[in-house]
Amino acid sequence: MIVVFTTIGASFLVSSTDLVSLYLAIELQSFAVYILAALYRNNESATAAGLKYFLLGALSSAFILLGSSLIYGYTGLTNLDAISSLLSVSSPLDSVTQGVILGLVIMTVGFLFKIASAPFHNWAPDVYDGVPTIVTTWLAVMPKISIFVLLLTLNSLTDGLGLSFGDITVNVWQALLLVCSLLSLIIGTVVGLAQFRIKRLLAYSTISHVGFMLLALAVSGQESIDAFLFYLIQYSVTSLNGFLILLAFGYLIYSKKSTQNSDVQFISQLAGQFRHNPVLALSMIICLFSMAGIPPLMGFFAKYAVLYTAIHNGYYFISLVAILASVVSAAYYLRVVRVLYFDTTSDNTDESSYLLGEAEPASVITSTHSYLIAVLTAAIVLFVLQPSLILNSTQLMAMSIYSY
Repeated sequence: MIVVFTTIGASFLVSSTDLVSLYLAIELQSFAVYILAALYRNNESATAAGLKYFLLGALSSAFILLGSSLIYGYTGLTNLDAISSLLSVSSPLDSVTQGVILGLVIMTVGFLFKIASAPFHNWAPDVYDGVPTIVTTWLAVMPKISIFVLLLTLNSLTDGLGLSFGDITVNVWQALLLVCSLLSLIIGTVVGLAQFRIKRLLAYSTISHVGFMLLALAVSGQESIDAFLFYLIQYSVTSLNGFLILLAFGYLIYSKKSTQNSDVQFISQLAGQFRHNPVLALSMIICLFSMAGIPPLMGFFAKYAVLYTAIHNGYYFISLVAILASVVSAAYYLRVVRVLYFDTTSDNTDESSYLLGEAEPASVITSTHSYLIAVLTAAIVLFVLQPSLILNSTQLMAMSIYSY
């Protein structure tokens, strides 16, 4: 039921065109996610992570509500289309326009909290690491998809909006996204290098991916929106696959032991898994290489599309930072690959029992779980053979947004 509530809230959020329905939808999604994070009440780390998620989520909701109230106070409107029509006939120096810009910026800060964009990212590594992996899988994918689609809706509202500083006109909303994109790329990459817990590493990897998506969103054009939608699809596929594989490793490693916690916490716990579960380890390396942007996997083409449109529109500095961040981030992905393939497990009893075939896992991965991993891995690898299936769809969606 909680997952259903989250899905319903995300669906309402994607289709919201009014400030009131937008806030109600995001709260419906958020409250369900808070409950899901703290669902394992006997787990101290999960309870602490759920409480932290709730408190910082409430703060971000306060920003969204404050921004919405400012927009309503200056315009007397809650419908986004009506607000856009009012702004199109208002002067940039008008107090109404400046009030709407201020409200949109404050609202956007609330949304950036929820998608764990730097510098509003501090909750994400703790929450991802504290809650069980099956919950982390849901947290890393579903809320981000709906909020990014909502930011895309707000992007069309902010076209042409800017504050004048002498002879210079600055689009404040775009500048906010660019700054957060730059910080996300740097923090997600540099801090990720120091992680030795696998879910914290994936959390910082997510922050780096958020930086790429914010860059594509900030460029604001049909070409960049096409790249943004493609990157969002790629991120969803690779993140879901990565966490599903991590969940499967936990089941296979700990199902033969009398323990309730079957989550993989440390990167070192994956040592030697290539010998025990070669197919699953191969799926993990494909997923990690795609996140790193190594050709010919799907992640490479997504990063290429974002960087191409950013350079094409003159954002040279942040594009250079994004390229360097992508190269440096490959270091911590390769560290996981090294542990999987070349390190040996420190538990000699477990390794010998595996080799002798005596300690087979008491339970195996379900067929649905295996099927999902196989389909997602195949999509990442085989995308290069038939890229038009996704690229044509994203191009049509980007054209429909700019058709008006």
